[in-house]
Amino acid sequence: MFKRHHALISIVLTFALLIPLPGMGYAANEEEKLQSQATQSAGKELQVGDVNVVPLQITGPAKDRLNLVIFGDGYTANEMDKFQKDVERNLNVQWSVEPFRSYRYYFNVYMVQTPSKDSGISCDPDDGNVRRDTVFNLEFASKCPADKLARGITYGSGGTQARTKILNENVALALGIPSNAQNIQTLAIANTFTYGGIGGVHATTSGGSPQGPLVSLHELGHSLGNLQDEYAYYNRGVPGGPHPISEPSSNHHTRLSSEQMLEKKAKWWRWLGEESESGGIIRAADSDGYESGVYYSSNVWRPSEHSMMRHTGFYFDQVSREQMTQRITGMRNANMMPLSSTPVGEVGLNNVVWVETMHPRFHALDVAWEVNGNILSETHNSRYLKLADLNLKTGDKIKVTVKDNTDFVRDTNYLNGPRMTQTREWTIGKPLPKTMVDVKFTYSSVTDHALANNEVAFVETTNPNDRVLDVTWELNGKKISGTNNSRLLDLGKLELPKGASKLTALVTDPANPNGNKDIITWTVDNGLPSAPRSLTEPLTSLPGEAEHNVYFNEFDMLLKPNDDQPGYVVGEFRLNGDGWYNYFGFPEKPEGTPFKFTHSGTDVKALTYGNLGTGGLSKATFEQSYTEQDPGGPFVPGFGTHTVEHRAIDATGNIGTAEKFKATVLPGKLPICTTTVTGSHNGGLVVSNGVTCLKDATVRGGVIVQNGASLVIFNSYINGGIQTDKADVIQLFGTTVNGQSQINGTANNVTLAGNKFNGGLTLSDNNQVSVNKQFGDYGPIMAGNYVYGKLSCNGNSAKVTDFGASNSISGSITGQCKSM
Repeated sequence: MFKRHHALISIVLTFALLIPLPGMGYAANEEEKLQSQATQSAGKELQVGDVNVVPLQITGPAKDRLNLVIFGDGYTANEMDKFQKDVERNLNVQWSVEPFRSYRYYFNVYMVQTPSKDSGISCDPDDGNVRRDTVFNLEFASKCPADKLARGITYGSGGTQARTKILNENVALALGIPSNAQNIQTLAIANTFTYGGIGGVHATTSGGSPQGPLVSLHELGHSLGNLQDEYAYYNRGVPGGPHPISEPSSNHHTRLSSEQMLEKKAKWWRWLGEESESGGIIRAADSDGYESGVYYSSNVWRPSEHSMMRHTGFYFDQVSREQMTQRITGMRNANMMPLSSTPVGEVGLNNVVWVETMHPRFHALDVAWEVNGNILSETHNSRYLKLADLNLKTGDKIKVTVKDNTDFVRDTNYLNGPRMTQTREWTIGKPLPKTMVDVKFTYSSVTDHALANNEVAFVETTNPNDRVLDVTWELNGKKISGTNNSRLLDLGKLELPKGASKLTALVTDPANPNGNKDIITWTVDNGLPSAPRSLTEPLTSLPGEAEHNVYFNEFDMLLKPNDDQPGYVVGEFRLNGDGWYNYFGFPEKPEGTPFKFTHSGTDVKALTYGNLGTGGLSKATFEQSYTEQDPGGPFVPGFGTHTVEHRAIDATGNIGTAEKFKATVLPGKLPICTTTVTGSHNGGLVVSNGVTCLKDATVRGGVIVQNGASLVIFNSYINGGIQTDKADVIQLFGTTVNGQSQINGTANNVTLAGNKFNGGLTLSDNNQVSVNKQFGDYGPIMAGNYVYGKLSCNGNSAKVTDFGASNSISGSITGQCKSM
C-alpha cells in the first residue's frame, strides 16, 4: 500500500490481527478520521450493536478507487476471529484471479465488524433451517424451511435498512464519499458452511463453504462486470429449454456463427480461435461451439466450455475478463480512468508538469508527452516533464496521454476511450505560483507484505511545481543504475537472487540534497510457492518421467499449498490442460478433504464435481445423462489416461511452477479376497476356487487358475508363467511373470496393468463384462505392460483395450491386439 503511518497501523492491528494490513497511505484528513475511529474502538471488546470499520487495503483516495466494503452476518462477538479468517480467505483467492490479480491496487478494501446475537443465518437448509437473530437478517428463504437446493443468500426483513444505516453513519464517514456512491461495492459474508450467494451492488457469499470465495468472484462478475450467468438452468436440476430466436443482449452469449461474428465484427470476434484461459478454444455458435447459457440449455452459445460465470472454480475467460477489466479501470459506471495531475491551464516556462497514474501490478501505464502535437522521445515513460529543458515559448501547447495497453483488452472503443485513456493539456503562459512541499513519499506499492518477483514497484512523491524530487532505488544495499529518476521499477527486469531481497526507495530534494528525505523499504519475494500432493494409493504405478498411477473408477488428490512468506496460499489444478481450477477441497466437505476425481463425477446438490468424462470437470448433473440429441452430444464417462497439473499462488501473486502426474482410470473393481498369499512360495500354485490374492509374493513355479476361481496379484514375482481356463476374474498389477502365459475363457474381467511378461502372452475367448452402460463394451484390459515375446489375442468379447496407457511388445502382435 501506500504511504506509511505507523501509529495508525498499530491501532488498526488491534482489530485485524489475522489479516496483513497495507502500509497505509492517506491524505491528512483521512488519516485523522480513521485514527479517531480506531482510537474509539481500541481496547473495547465488540458487542451486539457495535460497528467497527477496519481498513484492510487503502491504495488511494476513495473517490478515485473502487471501494469494496465487506460485512459479516451471523458472526457473534466471540466469532470475530472466524470472520476475519473468512475475509482473508476471500480476498486472497480474489487477488489470485485475473483481472483482480493485476488490478488489485485499483481497490480500497474495508472490513466492517458487526457482531450478531445469534451464530449462523436464517433458513439454512444444512444448519437447522430455523430463523436466527442477526444484524442483516441474511437468509436462504423468506420463510423456513428453505428448499434443500436453495442457494440464494438475500437480505431479509430489516436487513437492507440495517445495511443502509451502517453505510450512512459509519462507512461513508470512513471513506469520505456518499454512501450511495457508484464506486462502493458491498459484500456480505454469511456465517454458514452452506454454498450460496447473490450478485448486485450488494453481493453476498458463504463464509464457511469451501467455494465461498469463488462465489464472491462469480457475484462480482455480475456486480462489477455486468456479466450474466452461463448456466444451462435457472432452477438446479431442471434444464432451461431453448433460447428464443433473438440475439441475446449479453456480451458473452450469442446465436451468431463465427463467420457471422467476424463479418459483423460483433461480440467476441477479436478472440475467436484462441485458447481460452478457462479451457478449450474460444468459439461461437458453430457445430463445435459451447451450447447453453444465460439459463437456457440450448439454442444459445457461450465463448468457452468453462468459465467463472458457468462453474465457479475456473478463471474468467478472455471475453469476460475484458469486460471486467474495462469496468475496473473505468471505475465501474464513472466511465473514467482516474488521473491526478498539475492543474490544467496555463503553466510557466520553468514549471514542471506531472501526472500520477493508476498502478496495475504487472505492467505500467504508458505515458506519452507532446509539444504542439509532436511526441517527445526519450521521456522514459516519465510521470513528469521539465518545461525548462524544452526551449518553449509562450502559447506552446503541452499534452500528455496516459493509456493502459493491457493485453486483457482488445476492443479499441475501450482502449482508446476514457476508461483506459486519459489526456491533460496545458498552455505556456502565466507561471504557477511557487509552492512549498515536504520531501516525502505520498503513496507506494504495499509495504506490509512482500512484492512479487515480476511486479512493477512504484512510489509517488510530493510535487513541487519548479523542480523534480530525486528518487533512487537500491536492491540489497546496492544502487540500481539506469532508473532515470523513475517512480517505477520493473522487478521482472532485475536479476533477483533467489529468496527474499530488500528493496529501498529514497527521495531527496535536488535543491537541498542534504536536507529532508524519505525512505521506503520492501521485501521482494523471489521464492516460488508450491502445492505438494498426496494421492490415493494406486493399483500400480507405471514408469515414466511423471508419476503415473493406475486406479479403478476414481482417485483422490490432496494439495497442501505453502510458501516461505506469510499469507494465505491458493492452490490450483488443471485436468488435461483444460483450464486452471481453484483447489478448495471438495464441496460440502470440511477443510482438509481431498478433491475426488471419478469417471462421471460426484453429484452434490444437482451439480457434478470431479468429472473425468466429456464436458469437463464441473457440470450440471442432468448433463451427465445427455444423448446424441442434446447439446454437445452424449456424455461419455472418463475412463482412460488423464494428466493433472497443480501449482500454487502466494499472497504476493507469485505463481509457482506447475507439477504434474498421470492417472489411468480403468473400469472395474477388486473382488474380495478369500485367500491371501504373501512372501515366498516354493513350487507352483493352483487356484481351484474362491478369490486368491497374491501381495508382494514370490512364487517359485507357475500359477494355474481353474474353472470359476479368481486370481488377483499385486507387486509379485511368478517364476513359471500363468495358465488360466474359464476363471471368473484375472487381475495382475505391477507383477513380473517369467514363462509363457495364457489367459483363456475368463467369465467376467481380465485386467492387466503395469506388468512384465517374459515369455509371451495369449488372451483368448475372454468375456469382459462392462461395468458402465454409458461407456459401453470393451475387451480385456492391458494398460502399461511390457511383453517380451509374442502377444496373441483372439476370440475375446471385444478388442483388447489399453485406456491410453500404451504397452510395449517386443515380439509379434496378432488378432485383436493389433490395433491397440
